[in-house]
Amino acid sequence: IGMVHQHFKLVECFTVLDNIIMGVEPNRMGFLQKKEAREKVMALSEKYGLHVDPDAKIEDITVGMQQRTEILKMLYRDNEILIFDEPTAVLTPQEISELMQIMKNLAAEGKSILFISHKLNEIMEVADRCSVLRKGKYIGTVNTADVTMEDLSSMMVGRNVNFHVNKKDAEPGEVVLEVSHMTVASKAHGKKAVKDVSFQVRRGEIVCIAGIDGNGQSELVYGLTGLEPLESGTIRLNGEDITKASIRHRSVSGMSHIPEDRHKHGLVLDYSLEYNIILQTYFESRFTDKIGFLRRKNIREYANGLIEQYDVRSGQGAVTTARAMSGGNQQKVIIGRWLANAPDVLILDEPTRGIDVGAKYEIYCIIADLAKQGKSIIMISSEMPELLGMSDRVMVM
Repeated sequence: IGMVHQHFKLVECFTVLDNIIMGVEPNRMGFLQKKEAREKVMALSEKYGLHVDPDAKIEDITVGMQQRTEILKMLYRDNEILIFDEPTAVLTPQEISELMQIMKNLAAEGKSILFISHKLNEIMEVADRCSVLRKGKYIGTVNTADVTMEDLSSMMVGRNVNFHVNKKDAEPGEVVLEVSHMTVASKAHGKKAVKDVSFQVRRGEIVCIAGIDGNGQSELVYGLTGLEPLESGTIRLNGEDITKASIRHRSVSGMSHIPEDRHKHGLVLDYSLEYNIILQTYFESRFTDKIGFLRRKNIREYANGLIEQYDVRSGQGAVTTARAMSGGNQQKVIIGRWLANAPDVLILDEPTRGIDVGAKYEIYCIIADLAKQGKSIIMISSEMPELLGMSDRVMVM
């Protein structure tokens, strides 16, 4: 039995090849035989269209490439039963259609596949049968040939789900964010990941940034939010030059960032839910007294309010450890935390990745509502329907 986890089980400082062969290393008299392993890995990657660089370190490659590494790990071990947990959450449309074909080919070869997903179009495309779970309970099993996407979504959410967001055409106001000649180096290879990029975002509009994973979108976001320094260029927020400002200064000045990797940049996994909710605002007088002690009662009340507002499902409420929650609920915590700050500019990096249909629709409604209130939104997405359905303007990298 092989499994690809939604949050990958990879050693960040090892190469792709080392991660694939870990635990089943080919050796002669105790010496590693990487040449054979490399040949087998390259043959598998060629056969299944999972192109990877075997010598690249995991910490330097894109999330999509890490996903392929996980799948190659299973194929390298000749597993018969393959469990895919949300395998398409981080892939581009082209990669998803390739993966769907790979799954069909594997099934045709006689392998058994257990595919965990909430993306209904994918379930309809590749699954023979579908069992639905809701709030931990088994709802039923259906043959996908006999049902529609609407039937499945109402089984999943417990009510009929609207797939169409009523989004008004934008009436952009003044410029809120202005980026001029931005250049950011890539951590992976030191070359320029973002080269001389300039754009403006106005009040009340949703600007989407499209592109295949790994074409500089992440570095663009890191540069905007202060996670990476700029090699050159300037960023102005509400007229103020924030090119060299600290992350907290950007946050207090009205910039919010919902990161692509919620575990790495969005949460402290071993903190409680309530402490994660105040990560950006703990220093404010409502949460910290004059001597510097946390006002726990205020924090608990505030956290409970957000948990209720965003329907965050957690075993023990505000004291639940963030690590113990599902990906979708972790994402709701991050979104709720940032929106509570009433930002002027909201940067959303793959905001609906790994989220069920019901929650996805809620997030789309929140985004459309924020634009209506005059907020400026930058959204990075690799899902074509999301890009076309939500954006007023699309920039392609």
